[in-house]
Amino acid sequence: MTTNMRSEENTLWVTQEAYDRLQEELDHLRGPARQELSARIGEARDEGDLKENGGYHAAKDEQGKQEARIRQLEDMMNRAEVGEQREDDGLVEPGMIVTIHFEGEHGDETFLLGSRELLALDDSVDMDVYSPQSPLGAAISGKRKGDSATYAAPNGTNVTVKVLNAKPFAA
Repeated sequence: MTTNMRSEENTLWVTQEAYDRLQEELDHLRGPARQELSARIGEARDEGDLKENGGYHAAKDEQGKQEARIRQLEDMMNRAEVGEQREDDGLVEPGMIVTIHFEGEHGDETFLLGSRELLALDDSVDMDVYSPQSPLGAAISGKRKGDSATYAAPNGTNVTVKVLNAKPFAA
């Protein structure tokens, strides 16, 4: 029996606003942007010898990048689960900006718990992203401000962190 259920691990949690922006970009790339690029390639091809035609090669390179972005967006849309903006209740879950303190170390770390694709929706945001399935992400998921969690780092040592804050990410 085949199921069409998506695993939590591959799901991209997005708000309706973020989903609409992804769909808008995809529609633009599939339509007007693809047509414009196709016309540029045609014009460059008409200039003659393709071996030494820089405009043709540049347009073909751009076409490859554009088609790769279309595939990336299609994948994201297929994995997208649209939901409401996360509540600002301090619960650590996907879609939250989390600040933690590593026990025994100085300084705190702030990151997005979720998918890097969410950051692509807002160019002004520059921060690390941890997957909810990563050792750290799995350890802190479901915790609240003030809670501590311990996880095994890739080098095998146990690391304890304290959740200092968790607030919704708004792309």
